Amino acid sequence: MLTRSFICSYLLAGLPPHLVVGMPALSPTMNQGNIAKWRKQEGDKIEVGDVICEIETDKATLEFESLEEGYLAKILAPEGSKDVQVGQPIAVTVEDLEDIKSIPADTSFGGEQKEEKSAESAPQSNVVNVSEQSSVVSRISPAAKILIKEHGLDVSSLRASGPRGTLLKGDVLAALKSGATSSSTKEEKAPAAPSSQPARDSQVHSASTPQKTDTYEDIPNSQIRKVIAKRLLESKQTTPHLYLSKDVVLDPLLAFRNELKEQHGIKVSVNDIIIKAVAVALRNVPEANAYWNTEKEEAQKCDSVDISIAVATEKGLMTPIIRNADQKTISAISSEV
Repeated sequence: MLTRSFICSYLLAGLPPHLVVGMPALSPTMNQGNIAKWRKQEGDKIEVGDVICEIETDKATLEFESLEEGYLAKILAPEGSKDVQVGQPIAVTVEDLEDIKSIPADTSFGGEQKEEKSAESAPQSNVVNVSEQSSVVSRISPAAKILIKEHGLDVSSLRASGPRGTLLKGDVLAALKSGATSSSTKEEKAPAAPSSQPARDSQVHSASTPQKTDTYEDIPNSQIRKVIAKRLLESKQTTPHLYLSKDVVLDPLLAFRNELKEQHGIKVSVNDIIIKAVAVALRNVPEANAYWNTEKEEAQKCDSVDISIAVATEKGLMTPIIRNADQKTISAISSEV
């Protein structure tokens, strides 16, 4: 899970080198979250990529992975903490196990977070601002690389907020929001210096030539399309959406498909195998095979595993259902499809 973490270094007298870990922004719209569960306890060793805790957002419960190695010295936001603001300190880590003893149990780290927010107005503060401390990019996270490639950004113009100069996804998103563009785009957009004469000519031309208006045609919808549009709109408005993606190597799946065809004479599609895989996953994780019951105000698990498939027809999008798909063979699913 790639996140934008808020990790700040504090130079407090009498304390060993340490990091104060703030509540991360697990999504671009997240501004607060709840601590659902701590996976690491005080004194535990932390490696890069280890899941420190589970954080509950407005859409899902996500894992917070560490970008630094060390030891968890102090938990500032215990399990069950509600509405913790993004950036608010939730834990303290140290480099060496022996340093944990040097941090008094009654040490408060809440005030330093406020000082960090006002670092720009108070340059003499004892807090090292994250953007100033690690503004030089030395490492780039995978998600940030994808965004940089998609938008053609110049890495030298970006500022890293992650530990040890790590450029995070949130840094690239912030740069895009502030209007950052690629160097090639800037070169193409050379400042134009038109003379006054062409400008007057264009004004005369535009005044004498009627402006072309866009034309369109209203196509009446059939009743079935109206129902489809209504259901899709309800789905978007009433169900919180969370999009996850993962690259999967399908070589074993394709080999299995060829084996069914060559050795058993069974022809199935990749889609048929995916339907079976999804059905088995829902059977193994029944909490995902549930819906929200508005009357009972609780999540209600479904008794059967039914998979709907999207089929494009001349009349519109249809979604026939393969019922009890987890109990059917791939060949049976293929025939029904």
